[in-house]
Amino acid sequence: MALPPTLPGGYQLWYYYLFLAGGIAVATIFLILVTTHLYGIIKTRHRFCIPLLIGGIFEVIGYAFRVVAHHNTNSTTPYAIQSVLILLAPILFAASVYMYLGRTIIGAHGEYLSMIKPRFLTKIFVTGDVFCFMIQAGGGGMLVTANDSSNVELGEHMILGGLILQVIIFVFFVMVAIRFHVRMAATHHHNTLFQWRKSLITTYALSFLIMLRNVVRAVEYGMGSNGYILRHEWSTFVFDGAPMMAVLLISLTWYKIGVRCKSQQTEIDVESYQMMTPSKCARQQR
Repeated sequence: MALPPTLPGGYQLWYYYLFLAGGIAVATIFLILVTTHLYGIIKTRHRFCIPLLIGGIFEVIGYAFRVVAHHNTNSTTPYAIQSVLILLAPILFAASVYMYLGRTIIGAHGEYLSMIKPRFLTKIFVTGDVFCFMIQAGGGGMLVTANDSSNVELGEHMILGGLILQVIIFVFFVMVAIRFHVRMAATHHHNTLFQWRKSLITTYALSFLIMLRNVVRAVEYGMGSNGYILRHEWSTFVFDGAPMMAVLLISLTWYKIGVRCKSQQTEIDVESYQMMTPSKCARQQR
């Protein structure tokens, strides 16, 4: 397969000619999902979804610049922008997932059942997320400005290290969620009106998708420029674009999952952590 032209110094940016229609389709789908999330955030005021929204914007811009790169395969600007933004977007998605679990624990009145108290859970995992963000952003920046193979290799190793660290953090996060799930299932002293099981299933699904993407990207950077993944564009669409679309799609349920009184269909917002009694629900409906 013929490769696009190299840079004047001989560095190869792309190992394939980009699929224009595919890039446009993916960018458009992300734009639709981001717009829907923006509407949901405005309507529900779920501030914990803001990192997710920003990550979605990163995806839109990233894939838009892949479209631009279709006709500019020897230009570093579109390559650098799409590479960094698509790389970093899932870290922002993960931050919202961490905060969502904390809200689920509080909404279910199960703080005493969690391995880590909700007020610390979000801080611990988001801090780890920020650390991963800085490592991968530094590695991405080094790749963009690299002028020799040693700097390129160092940048790839930094990104690989950030991805592996993020996978480790996510494994621990899922363990915390599963431990809470098991303890909740074994007790009856919790908010029975709150749909905590549905919230946890959503958390597991989102965690799996983000972890799958991170593992594939770690393998990609581990294999280096001669690896199969880096040299075939379909892997970017299937193992990066598609899982992140699914994350944005599934997380739309965050604006709908709430607590409903059994006799009255009044929804209680997960963001408020409040449980209403049937009498309060009746007053609201009047």
